Amino acid sequence: MSEVAGQIAAVHESYAFACMRCGHGWEQSYAIEHHTDTEGHECVRYVVEGAVVPSPLSRPVCENCDGHVVRIMRAGQVSSVRRPVPEPEPEPVPGPGPEAHHWHLSDLLHPFQRRAS
Repeated sequence: MSEVAGQIAAVHESYAFACMRCGHGWEQSYAIEHHTDTEGHECVRYVVEGAVVPSPLSRPVCENCDGHVVRIMRAGQVSSVRRPVPEPEPEPVPGPGPEAHHWHLSDLLHPFQRRAS
């Protein structure tokens, strides 16, 4: 990166995040600016909509529940997970009929009952 006429060149990166606590997923794009401090050391700033933010790679925080167990993935992962998934068809529940069996508590306890000698 180089500074051109007082402007800092920035690299743009996007990441996908998934909270392992609440299941919330989101994506965020960052402008990553490389600067040189007054002592000559290179430093990096992450910028979102003009505001400097902490590095998303150091300790991400869920924007939904403030949880700290967040998985970071390449961009596009959250949107692919959010595609509608067809609901599974419910299994039919057998109605009363010649093949239906109504269970009683005594049926369930039968294997545990001792035989009288």
